[in-house]
Amino acid sequence: MARSESTGRSASAARGTSAARGASTDVLIAGAGPVGLTLAAELRRSGVSCRIVDRLPARLPYAKAVGIQPRTLELFDRMGLVRDVLDAAVPMRGQLTYVNGAEQGRIELVLPPEVPYGFAALPQYETERVLEEFLGRFGTRIERSTELVAFAQDPVGVTSRLRSSSGGEEEVRSRFLVGCDGAHSVVRKALGLTFEGGAFPEEYMLADVEVGWGLPPGYGVRSMHRGEDDAVDDLLVCIPLPGEGRYRMSMLVPPELSASRPSEPSAGDGVAHGLEGGTAPALADIQKVLDRLAPEPVTASALRWSSVFRISHRLADRYGEGRVFVAGDAAHIHPPTGAQGMNTGVQDACNLAWKLALAVGDAAHPRLLTGYDAERHPVGEEVVGRTVRHAAEGVQADPADPETLMLREAQLLVNYRESPLVTPLPPGDEAALRPGDRAPDCDGLTGDIAAYPVRLFDLLRGRGHVLLLYGHHPAGDPPGDLAAAARELTGGRMEACRILPADAPPDETTGIPHHHDSQGEFARQYGVEEGAAFVVRPDGYLGACLRPPTVGRLKEALGRVFAW
Repeated sequence: MARSESTGRSASAARGTSAARGASTDVLIAGAGPVGLTLAAELRRSGVSCRIVDRLPARLPYAKAVGIQPRTLELFDRMGLVRDVLDAAVPMRGQLTYVNGAEQGRIELVLPPEVPYGFAALPQYETERVLEEFLGRFGTRIERSTELVAFAQDPVGVTSRLRSSSGGEEEVRSRFLVGCDGAHSVVRKALGLTFEGGAFPEEYMLADVEVGWGLPPGYGVRSMHRGEDDAVDDLLVCIPLPGEGRYRMSMLVPPELSASRPSEPSAGDGVAHGLEGGTAPALADIQKVLDRLAPEPVTASALRWSSVFRISHRLADRYGEGRVFVAGDAAHIHPPTGAQGMNTGVQDACNLAWKLALAVGDAAHPRLLTGYDAERHPVGEEVVGRTVRHAAEGVQADPADPETLMLREAQLLVNYRESPLVTPLPPGDEAALRPGDRAPDCDGLTGDIAAYPVRLFDLLRGRGHVLLLYGHHPAGDPPGDLAAAARELTGGRMEACRILPADAPPDETTGIPHHHDSQGEFARQYGVEEGAAFVVRPDGYLGACLRPPTVGRLKEALGRVFAW
């Protein structure tokens, strides 16, 4: 089996990683879906060696997770692969709703203008393809037809047993293990984590088909039939996919196609979720539903695949133990309402990756890795609860105002304000933007050489920890001192970038790259009128907001994350 080696690190940094500790790789990842691939790509970008194994011989050709949220696109931008995703995806512009054949209005997926990306749709296998090709640029390949069957951890590493489809076995030593191995996760079960929840009694058909109706492109369709008691007794949901007239459709399953699964599925772990068997629907079965519920007469064609599936909702009691962690469906499963599942898992991976990278480089605070569960478990709990409510009552029953609802569905309101890894604001500071919040994008940043403005995300792309310095605060320390302290305290892992007010003269004295806030967008988005500093983490969240910015306060903030 191929093994990827760490690249891009100094010899001194490499001495603190796997080679010196007798491990064959820094991180072993079980599962090569979108979550595992994102984790592997983020680790390799940070120069961390990893191996990623998957029991399947190839990607599954199923359009399972199809929605990509704006926040996920922002993370893909930071990684440097968003252009490939955008080239393959189609926009999700909104949703058309019908009840008993009558249109009930439409939902427009509109976000504030400062948000750089909208909603998108892309079949899961295409998302995996883009991520796999990106990972390949770092010399790392998926080891297919290979599954994790057992592991044991000790204070300095994890010993795992892998088995290939031919029956051969291999023992792998790694510093960390991450289970991205789905709802029936071997890693989760071996750790003894609970996975409490339940399942919806309804079963659904899922199909990837083409239709030639005259509905506007880019809109999902939700068509329901309500009986005399006003209860929904028939349902059709269509999500647009790349290709002319192509949709991923889901609908209630007729009795003759029911999988009729017992409460304990064959896997023996009490978890029924997703494509779990049953008779695959034929095109004629899909057509019968369209004849009943389609907004206009239409004929389905080009059936690529179909299945019967069931929805569960479960959450692990914690996201890891010691040197072993779980992410994605291994940690949380929930209804597909709002396309939250894969996106939540991708963000698990981005949150965990930078923490593992610091731990591998012996630069992590001893409590840094416990911050993964502290930050992501509450997010998983909220998503499971919300999607269960929406599945039962509909998104339109959510009490939030439309703007808040849209931002939350886009996953732009996820925050870590209560995290032990972020620095709270001092008493009396009631700023709207707080440590733990997503670092917002802004437009109109102009440099001294390029004749065009750039976005803040352009400056952050491909970087790790960044210290954003705005203007100069009369009670703060000089920008050069702050930038030097950031480099020293993080062992060179933090870069500094300076944003100057629109009317400030250029400053070449500090040697810090700088841009002018020519339209005042940075000041508005970050709520600053005088000098400030912001610690931006590799996952695009704020670790600290320093007003005034001083070396002492910066050291306190970085001391929550870095070891020295």
